[in-house]
Amino acid sequence: MRITVDGKSGGLRVRMRFEQQRNRWLAVRIILGVLAFQGAIVGLWAVFAPHSWYTSFPGFGMQWISADGPYNHHLASDVGSFFLALTAVTLAALFLGGSALAQVAGLGWLVFGVPHLIYHVSHKPAEMGAGSFTLSIAGAVLIAVLGLALILITPRGPQLRDPDPITFRLPRRRTPR
Repeated sequence: MRITVDGKSGGLRVRMRFEQQRNRWLAVRIILGVLAFQGAIVGLWAVFAPHSWYTSFPGFGMQWISADGPYNHHLASDVGSFFLALTAVTLAALFLGGSALAQVAGLGWLVFGVPHLIYHVSHKPAEMGAGSFTLSIAGAVLIAVLGLALILITPRGPQLRDPDPITFRLPRRRTPR
């Protein structure tokens, strides 16, 4: 805990800041934000433009999905819906706060990420170049690692908010007449 005292006209202002776990909570928020952002991009793209997602994912001239089999509208839409569901849980953890929600979001990404990584490591489409394949593995590793990190680094217990500052008014000196 850090306590600061500021002299104000007519009094003192005392502020307490809980430094406990501050950096870990910051890391948790950053990880939740990264996962929510990428989940929303993939999910919205696959739900609202499934054929474009199939032919162009992840973008930047690479085509990871179309290299792996024929287009299936139902499957593409389901994948998008799945990403949006994980994004919703992740956003709830980000905005509502709390250890349990952050860890549940991490568990969801980990449960998705590990089988996804195993598939990518054990299956390289013939049409996919080495650079694209390496990036797809890196993306799959990142999802699993970030999910695991949320489970491991989220502090246990409630996140303590800093209390409001307290102002102490000092009696004014009376000047002799």
